[in-house]
Amino acid sequence: MEDDFRRYRVAILGTGLIGGSLALALRGRVGGLYLYDPDPRTRVLARSWGLGDVVDRPEDALRHANVVLLAAPVRAIEEWLYRLPRLMPHPAVVMDVGSTKAAVCRAMAYLPPRFDPIGGHPIAGKEKAGLAHAQADLFRGAAFVLTPLPRTGPRARAFAEGLVRLLEARPVWMDPETHDRLLAFTSHMPYLLSLALALSLPEEAQEVVGPGWRSMTRLAASSQQMMLDILMTNLEPVLEALEQVQDVLELFRQALLRGEEAQLRAWMERVRSGRAREPMY
Repeated sequence: MEDDFRRYRVAILGTGLIGGSLALALRGRVGGLYLYDPDPRTRVLARSWGLGDVVDRPEDALRHANVVLLAAPVRAIEEWLYRLPRLMPHPAVVMDVGSTKAAVCRAMAYLPPRFDPIGGHPIAGKEKAGLAHAQADLFRGAAFVLTPLPRTGPRARAFAEGLVRLLEARPVWMDPETHDRLLAFTSHMPYLLSLALALSLPEEAQEVVGPGWRSMTRLAASSQQMMLDILMTNLEPVLEALEQVQDVLELFRQALLRGEEAQLRAWMERVRSGRAREPMY
């Protein structure tokens, strides 16, 4: 399969945590690897790591590529999709690895016919952003969501499936809207809860913060731009998830007000025994 993958000449636009980890995983396993990042310091670091042909202009990364991987915050990916037809006059597979999919796939639909687009999202990462934290095995064992468009052709599907196998990840096919609805609960809401917990800490509690609080607020340190783009491009599903979490917190509040220890214990036991998805009321 690696021999087959050498037919791909891959341009990665954006070499932060995810793009850099993709570059580390693909280095030496594709026919060409061309990297561009808008941050000059990131380009310097990528060159020092020998990640591939690191260029100072995006069109130089695209010139020889037959695959484009867009690895940036979601609204930056949308901007790349708008610019791509002017920067790249020849055919290519176009795949993104952004954290929300509906908005990106809508933008992909407007690409000229010479492009074969597909959406993607590896369910892997860290709260620390940037190339300095990239690692080649970041995706190993992780789910990798693939969201084809109606126009997605066999070239894009073959590349996407091959990439997931190469990364030792697990392919999960679904439509963009389903992805965004589910990730609102599994990813975007945990960030908001982490942020809320960090913001609600009383000043006098700083000296007694323990590992539980630190674990719960780890996500609050995530990239601000990345999270703003996620929340603003997935607003309705995030609001739906927020409302459901608020309903559960209100149930907790009412149980505490009434001293319903047995009810609280029952909810705790349900989670501990793996039955958390049962209705609460």
